Amino acid sequence: MEKQLLHLVFGGELETPQDVTFKDLNALDIVGIFPDYASAEKAWRAKAQATVDNAHMRYFIVHMHKLLDPDGDGKF
Repeated sequence: MEKQLLHLVFGGELETPQDVTFKDLNALDIVGIFPDYASAEKAWRAKAQATVDNAHMRYFIVHMHKLLDPDGDGKF
């Protein structure tokens, strides 16, 4: 069985384009959780391109597998 490398894609409108403070946490767009970086990047790219006209809108990829297993040893 291959190791799961989960990735979260989410975004929202920032207070300023130079910062990572969201205007409204209740309005965050949770795109989804993906089984690998390639599929997460595809979803991220689609959302980023769809909102390119809004300089305050930003999407991110979070490497959930690094948060769940920071040592990379497969143990919690």
